[in-house]
Amino acid sequence: MTRELVELPYEHDALKPWISSQVLEWHHGTHHQGYVNGINKAEKNLEEQREKDDYSDTGAILRSFTHNFSGDILHELFWYNLSPSSKERPEGSLMDKIEEDFGSYENWMKEFKAAAANASGWALLVYIPRMDQLHNVVVDKHDQGAVWGSHPILALDVWEHSYYHDYGPSRGEFVDGFFEMIKWSEVENRYTELN
Repeated sequence: MTRELVELPYEHDALKPWISSQVLEWHHGTHHQGYVNGINKAEKNLEEQREKDDYSDTGAILRSFTHNFSGDILHELFWYNLSPSSKERPEGSLMDKIEEDFGSYENWMKEFKAAAANASGWALLVYIPRMDQLHNVVVDKHDQGAVWGSHPILALDVWEHSYYHDYGPSRGEFVDGFFEMIKWSEVENRYTELN
């Protein structure tokens, strides 16, 4: 089965002034498409090695699959976490859980921004059912530092292709802008589905 690039839930210019049309076009149409292409290539290579009964490249192929599939999933989450008409804060059970697990929304936000400042890839808010806990996580690249058994509900891509064209080296300004675009209803739905 061939993997397809997910469509954006808004137009390329919808997230201005925080993300320009050009960055959204490059990020979605080139970078994200590249991960989808990588999945499909890895799957084809796995099928070919099975047919040839030659497993000498298995490690490299599976690493490629893991990297590209993780990149695809995280980008899809990132796109759906954004909205041109964001509300300021989460509500309901998600807000209650943030306050319970982090002490306050402000504490969570400070920790998440610090995670984003230190990541070489992604800052994530995840829900860990085994602990019944929300947790911020730094994931480098797409798959280094991921927490087994956790479910990402909010993803911020801090690779340079996400912001450098619009913000230059000012990653913090991009992160601040991210908080103006969070579609909290989507994050709330993802959290609620896990409970």
